[in-house]
Amino acid sequence: MQRNRCSGLHIPPHDAVARVARFVANQVTWASMATISSHDPVRGQPFSNAFSVSDGPLGRGSGVPYFYLTRMEVSVQDLKVNPQASLSMSLAQTDYCAQQGFDPQSPLCAHVILSGSVLQVNDTAEAEFAKKWLFWRHPEMVDWPSDHDWFFAKFNISQVWVLDYFGGVKTVTPEEYFQATPFRKHPHSG
Repeated sequence: MQRNRCSGLHIPPHDAVARVARFVANQVTWASMATISSHDPVRGQPFSNAFSVSDGPLGRGSGVPYFYLTRMEVSVQDLKVNPQASLSMSLAQTDYCAQQGFDPQSPLCAHVILSGSVLQVNDTAEAEFAKKWLFWRHPEMVDWPSDHDWFFAKFNISQVWVLDYFGGVKTVTPEEYFQATPFRKHPHSG
């Protein structure tokens, strides 16, 4: 069972661009990562692949997308040659857009594209954080073959692109993204 949600949560207003980006990154359980292929016959061309992600606990994520990767995976081999990538996430991956009647391509069905690079997590505390929340959102990962050289990685964000309303894409800096709080506490809660 993959743990994601959106039901009953309120997406931040579209003019709070960094908050929207953090909200989307926290709600999705997978993302489409585009790498530059290092494999024939598409060498040098964009290559997109789906990856399970988690940025931490629902409602309190770090904003950093984490992955559980194997060097056997074709996109991971691309990243060894060139770690630059883009990561696309959409509320179409939750129940939000369907419940609102929004087509996945509609700007009202918020989506975020992160540009940056994929880095192996070497810090023990950060690796434990990644493991805890990836395995919580994706419980079957714990049973994946142990002989596949699995490791934890993170997306090192250099640019954030957000499409959450009509009028074109908006950008926020990584600093704005990480400073944003995707969820507001109720004024009467602790």
